Amino acid sequence: MRLNTLKAAPGSRPNAKRVGRGIGSGLGKTCGRGHKGQKSRAGGYHKVGFEGGQMPIQRRLPKRGFNSPTEGDTAQIRLHELAKVEAGVIDMDALRKANLVSASVKKAKVFLSGKLEKAVVIKGIALTKGAEQAITQAGGKVEN
Repeated sequence: MRLNTLKAAPGSRPNAKRVGRGIGSGLGKTCGRGHKGQKSRAGGYHKVGFEGGQMPIQRRLPKRGFNSPTEGDTAQIRLHELAKVEAGVIDMDALRKANLVSASVKKAKVFLSGKLEKAVVIKGIALTKGAEQAITQAGGKVEN
């Protein structure tokens, strides 16, 4: 292979449209630009987001960003972490004492991740279906 013999693969580079070459080409006379208007003229363009002089949407909307007031309210607890809790009934207070959730957390949800060997009683904590089945199979129960 030599640099002077390199060629693009056949069909990978289609021929450019030849505009203004007669009526039979389909792109004669107006060259596919239609009749009149800003886009038909040489040098006729407008900026991205231009709305014909109307105040554009990116300038109409406020630029404050968004901070969710509820972000960080719910903690995610893995199933095998429940074994670290010493309390008889596991609720939010028991999770805080076991350092599984921070003091600022308002809710918690238990996900099926790992195995649970000991029987536990869950009260006032959300569970996934898989976690609920695993707790009942281990001999525990769920109270709401």
